[in-house]
Amino acid sequence: MATGTLDLDLGDPGTALTTGRMTEEPFDRRQALREAGGGRARFRPDEPFALRGCVLTPDEALEDHCVVVAGDHVQEITAAAPDGMTVIESAGVVLPGLIDLHGHPEYNVFSAWEPPQQYANRYAWRRSAEYDAVVRKPWARLTGSDGDATHPTLLRELTRYAEARALIGGCTAIQGASGKYPDKHEALVRNVDLRLFGQDYARSVIDLGRVTEADRARLRAQIDAGQVTAVYIHLAEGVDDRSRTEFDDLVAGNLLTPATVIIHGTALTAAQWKQVADAGAKLVWSPQSNLRLYAATTDVASALAAGVAVGLGADWLPSGSPALLDELQVARRLLAVQGVPMEPAALVRMVTTGAAAIAGVAESLGRIEAGRPADLVVLERLADDPWESVLRADRRAVELVVLGGDVAYGRAEWISALAGPTEMEPVLAWGKRMALDLTYSVSASDAPPPRLADLRSALLARFPQTGPLFG
Repeated sequence: MATGTLDLDLGDPGTALTTGRMTEEPFDRRQALREAGGGRARFRPDEPFALRGCVLTPDEALEDHCVVVAGDHVQEITAAAPDGMTVIESAGVVLPGLIDLHGHPEYNVFSAWEPPQQYANRYAWRRSAEYDAVVRKPWARLTGSDGDATHPTLLRELTRYAEARALIGGCTAIQGASGKYPDKHEALVRNVDLRLFGQDYARSVIDLGRVTEADRARLRAQIDAGQVTAVYIHLAEGVDDRSRTEFDDLVAGNLLTPATVIIHGTALTAAQWKQVADAGAKLVWSPQSNLRLYAATTDVASALAAGVAVGLGADWLPSGSPALLDELQVARRLLAVQGVPMEPAALVRMVTTGAAAIAGVAESLGRIEAGRPADLVVLERLADDPWESVLRADRRAVELVVLGGDVAYGRAEWISALAGPTEMEPVLAWGKRMALDLTYSVSASDAPPPRLADLRSALLARFPQTGPLFG
């Protein structure tokens, strides 16, 4: 079946432009790379290997177990030490790669912004002089849209830098790439709203009010036909009536469906969350960004009470958390404040199995299981309860990230044990010797593979305030 995309282009977060891009053939980036003999693959051990630690499945914690990785998939989970292969004795927690369901990766080169005031809605801060100085003008300088002919676009560099930030934080899948995203098939991490596993079933909407009636009708037709199974819609981001009435616009536009994934929903009432639940729609919550901008956040207690599935997103660095692990800690505190404290395992599922279900990729991502893609993260053990250990972790606790069997980031001594000397780039992360691989690409190129040092150099030359990866 041919697939199509309706991209509502981010560009600037204050913009939503319908571009309408059709793709006729499914695209599997690894298969294409290997069949074409071009591009560059990340480092993948030649032989199966095992990661020993406390393995988290959706329903249980398996102490002292091994996850065996063979090629691009998980071969098995076993208590016995596999014979004839390298076993990484992690002493840590092995869990599925984290899924960040809301972000704007092109903008994650900025440092955190301290808003000088709280706002009624997102339209207010996007019009502010402060936002213009902190985000819009630097963005124009970095992307060559500032009118300066000496500033070619660095969009490819800044997106790869942001993807490196996601990997370092333990994320193997993200949401939020705009229609201008340069690496729709070559990103370092999976993009759940771009092409994924050869399918193109997700769409994103930034400003519903700017979507024409014709495009709304076309999107609804795609949903009804099963061509679109997830639509991420920024909605009701604020604390005023203008934000709240966006929900009425969603309903009137016939777009409150089981495919609908509401991002933020900060202004929605308990009655509106009941409507969301009745429609089978979902919520992605970004509490840190909400608190910075509005001094308030979503009534998640009412959403959960109504039966709405809830996932998490770190949003973007100007107002959100530096990584999804940090956002988990904020969410935990606010759930307790709202009177719905969650067990640690339930919170971890919000960024693994639950997130995969919301994204419509539960058959492929979000859990460790034989035959599934080997998207894995190993975290330091920080508590006796492994689920609690995850909630205490931040980026400093990330020890290894494996994406589709490719080793993308990890402790230098583990990488050496898996393959001996490699071309992975050595990095120093909070005092730990690590190795990072940014070379993945589908397209063949005569240019040398990107390195973090080169990305930093290009970005800092144009924008000295570029946010550090290991800050």
